[in-house]
Amino acid sequence: MQAVRFFGPGDLRPQSVPTPELTRDGTVSVRVVAAGVCGSDLHNFTTGRWVAGLPVTPGHELAGIVTATRGACLGLRVGQPVVADSRVGCGQCEACEAGLPNRCRSLGFVGEVCDGGFAQTVVLPARQLVALPTDLPLHLAALAEPLSVALHAIGQLRPDPRAPVIVCGGGTIGGLAALVLGRRGHGVHLLERHPDRQTLLAAQAGTRPLPPDEAAWTERFGAIGPRFILDATGSAAVVTMALPRMAAGGTFVVAGLFHDPPTIDFNLVVERELTVRGVGAFAGEMPEAIALLPELAAALEPLITPGQPLDAVPALYAHLLAGGEARLKTLVAPNGTGTEGW
Repeated sequence: MQAVRFFGPGDLRPQSVPTPELTRDGTVSVRVVAAGVCGSDLHNFTTGRWVAGLPVTPGHELAGIVTATRGACLGLRVGQPVVADSRVGCGQCEACEAGLPNRCRSLGFVGEVCDGGFAQTVVLPARQLVALPTDLPLHLAALAEPLSVALHAIGQLRPDPRAPVIVCGGGTIGGLAALVLGRRGHGVHLLERHPDRQTLLAAQAGTRPLPPDEAAWTERFGAIGPRFILDATGSAAVVTMALPRMAAGGTFVVAGLFHDPPTIDFNLVVERELTVRGVGAFAGEMPEAIALLPELAAALEPLITPGQPLDAVPALYAHLLAGGEARLKTLVAPNGTGTEGW
């Protein structure tokens, strides 16, 4: 079969590899229909930071169709459409036993600690798969994982009903969060440097462009400042700029991955009684995300790319790292867009 293999920072190669076999009970073979390129894939490509062993097949945002099972597989059957639960916890710590692997200190992800979805076929434990409705297009289902993270971020933010929210960064997580927040009646002010993405989200999510200069923030939120900010940029400069502008008692949620850690003035956190929360993955939001996808479908379609072949993945990474893509999600179609379920 064909797959894309990651050998180390800057080294990503499409290759022919053996089709994986079911060697353990409780495992499932999935024909991958659609897989999304995530910002963490790009971080791994440039740094190799979170990868447990090399080479590995990246891709944790994947949807496909079960082609084989071995042993007891939690009711999954051949022909069942599924999406991957990307989280791989240790299974033994207090967080994992409580059903919260997102808080596992040893948390890893599909495509980092095991082979992922940039391949025609992937084999995963049944516990890493979630059944999908048979009528949900799988190119949309590939968004279930990042939408789950966006919902978790909103849950961490807990904005008051209809309160204005600042979203910093209109990439996948920020853009999806903005879309959901807008549907829930919040005015969403989007700090996004890519003008085409800003325009796209204004049209599909009803966001309002927010300049970075302090005078614009004061004009819009008054001298007191905003109460709810969700940062999905992973930019130290953005966090360092935005946090001091917050209203007392405000909540700041951080959902981006940083190359360089931001400098936070914790005296401000203390004096203004700010709440700062992190988002590393999702918790129990995936069923909600799957149920929400049909309602969001019309708005999501303009935000995703056509499915790209596996041999195009290295060029896609370069395109994304150069900031050349306005759409929120770049999709890979390992078996072609004519595959059943696309």
